[in-house]
Parts: sequence; C-alpha cells; structure tokens
Amino acid sequence: MDLLKRTSNGIMGLNQDMINQGQARMDALAKPLGSLGRLEQIAIQISGITGQLHNQIHKKCTIVMAADHGICEEGVSCAPQEVTAIQTLNMLKGLTGICAISKANNAEIRVVDIGIMRDIDYPNLIHRKIRYGTDNFLKGPAMEREEAIKAIEIGIEMVKDLVDQGHNLIGTGEMGIGNTSCSSAVFMAFTGCSAELSVGKGGGITEEAFENKKRVIEEAIQFNKPNANDPIDVLTKVGGLDLNGMVGCFLGAAYYRIPIVIDGFISAAAALAAYRINPLAKDFMIPSHCSKEPGYVCIMEEMGLSPMLYLEMRLGEGTGCPIAFTVIETALSVMNNMATFEEATIINDYLVDIR
Repeated sequence: MDLLKRTSNGIMGLNQDMINQGQARMDALAKPLGSLGRLEQIAIQISGITGQLHNQIHKKCTIVMAADHGICEEGVSCAPQEVTAIQTLNMLKGLTGICAISKANNAEIRVVDIGIMRDIDYPNLIHRKIRYGTDNFLKGPAMEREEAIKAIEIGIEMVKDLVDQGHNLIGTGEMGIGNTSCSSAVFMAFTGCSAELSVGKGGGITEEAFENKKRVIEEAIQFNKPNANDPIDVLTKVGGLDLNGMVGCFLGAAYYRIPIVIDGFISAAAALAAYRINPLAKDFMIPSHCSKEPGYVCIMEEMGLSPMLYLEMRLGEGTGCPIAFTVIETALSVMNNMATFEEATIINDYLVDIR
C-alpha cells in the first residue's frame, strides 16, 4: 500500500507554462491555425507531460498483463479459459495480433503473468503471479483487498522498470478470457451505468449468452455492493488482476511523467479506475482507437477523452497502442521539424482562426 500511496500522492499535473509554449509554437507554424487537429493537441500534451517543448520517443513498449477470471464459470465468454495461457505463450513466441502490429510499428512488448490459472514458462515471460486467477465475483469478491493493491503496485513497478531501461512511451494491454466482464462490472460500479449501455459481446457470444452475461454482471454488482467512492473496493470486488495491473501502469506513467496509451475497453476501464484514484492521472493518458465494445464510448465520455483512431477494432491485447505510437511520433515530428511562418518567409496576417 505504501508504493500505491506514494505514487498517487506524487502525481503532479501538466506543466501549464509548457502547454502555453507548445500552443504558441503550433500557432506559429506555417499552416492554417489548428489545421493538424489532434496531432497538434497530442504534441502539446506531451510537452506539458515532459516539461520540454521538443520531444522525441526513444523506446516504446506495450505492457501486457495476463490473468484469468473466475467469472468465466458463469458462461460469459466465448473461449475456453485455457486460451489465456495459450495466447500468452503465443505472445512470447511473437505470433499474436499485438506482436504483428508492434513489429510493424517498431515497438516492444512486455508480457506479465500476474494471475494465469496455470504456471507457464517461456523466455522473457515476467513472473509476477499474485494468485491463480480471481474468484467468481458472482459469489463474492474477486480477490482480497491486499491482492488488488498488489496488482496495482506491480503495474507501477513495471513502468519504473521500463523508464529505467530508457522507454518514454508506454501502452497498456491484457490477455485474460473473461476480462470484458470484469471491465463492464468496474465501469458499472463506478458510474451506475446500466448493463445495456456497458456490456458487450466481448470476443463473440450468442444472443442467449449475451443476455446471461448482462444478468450475471448486474447480479454480481448487487451482491457485492462495491463502493464507488473507494476505487480499491471496486477493484477488489469486481476487478481483475490484469485490469488492476493496468491501473498501476496508468498511475506509474503519471508519476514518472511519461505518456501512456489507452487501448480498448479493458484498458479504458483501468484508465477510469486510475482516474478515480487520482484525477490528475488523466493528463498523461492518450486514447488510441475507438473500441467496438459499447462501454468504451461511455468511459471516454465519463473521462472527457476521445480516441484518435476509428478502425472498428475489438481484439484487445493492446493492439491499438503501437498504431497510436506512430501517430504520436508523427505529432512530435510536426512540433520539432515544421517551419514557422517566419522561417518560411510567409506573412501570416491573412489568417482567420476558425477553431
């Protein structure tokens, strides 16, 4: 708990002076005001994060938290639970979606066993298992409070390790059959949102299974009564070890002042939990793609964020992050390399600000 408290208490907001300098430079570049849209906003945000006007990405990596979920006992998932371990191994072998997309965007991944139901071993797997999957939260809390805190602290430690290795851009990913169910439950617990708006079909389930999934999550929330004013209580009762680990990643990135990318729905639910622990953590988050899961849009609205990519993706794993990494690097190139009106010898008194 000490690490979580120190980290949360040590988060400071964006450097507003550098935000102002970044905006001034963007407005001085030889283009119509605001004409590069989100690229401008991203570059300015990163200046506020780092306290430097000009920034470059040295190393970029997606942290993939892998864990199993006891709620799978209730038939809420399309895939058998052993797929968590199988796909975790496939990530380490470079065979999954996050691997292919990371390779195309020159990004790394780190795979963490934070709670897979069976022991696996393979080169480069990071062993941080807290327990062998969560309990079925329809029947009681998913985990002990101390376990929820430990998962968050593992996420913080993972970020520190990457920062120590020279990484300055991080993404959040997961592997865990059943984790859309815990993500929906976390979102519903924090906001009171209905299952109709926050529960989706995950990897793909029948209409009958979909109705069962909504019922199970609603009943689980009624049974556990998570306290929306106590984020750790929510994460204890209806969270997941993978989701909670990502919560720590978001808090750690804010503490170490590096940008961190939100992937899809599960990642967004973790971002919301981090935001509820410390609202300043939001300043360091950059959403990637708009997930097809219905609750994703609701979470973005709740946090006042919006994704940069609309690719109709719903795989998870962190697959949106390496694509966003390249967009982020593009934004920084604009800030660093584009000429100002003065440098381009253009008089800009004709400009009209239509933003």
